[in-house]
Amino acid sequence: MHITDQEFEKIIADAMDALPERFGERMNNVAVVYADDPTPEQRKKLQLRGYQTLFGLYEGIPLTQRGIAYNMVLPDKITLFKNPIAAVSHDMASLRDQVKHTLWHEVAHHFGLDHERIHELDEKRERQNGH
Repeated sequence: MHITDQEFEKIIADAMDALPERFGERMNNVAVVYADDPTPEQRKKLQLRGYQTLFGLYEGIPLTQRGIAYNMVLPDKITLFKNPIAAVSHDMASLRDQVKHTLWHEVAHHFGLDHERIHELDEKRERQNGH
């Protein structure tokens, strides 16, 4: 599926607007950006194999790990990767859903959740939605 940068930016903005207000209020000093694909350095850092892909990446210090000396630091960064997300999306609705889910996943890392807890919450949400 092909999507322009402008369309992708709009979908990300919509996904950010859909985050619960309590999250947005606590996301100070966080930049949300996008790139076409993960860089070779990002892939190496995460030890991704050639067949593995990445939809999003949180880079920063989670809120739960910040101490009293946390100040004067560069913003945390959430990057959404356009091409991998588009590759698994079969229409605009599934692309929007994937962006929204990926953004939520990376925001959860910002709040200190690990992959295990994120997957638990995903499963709970799916059960509640009848999936």
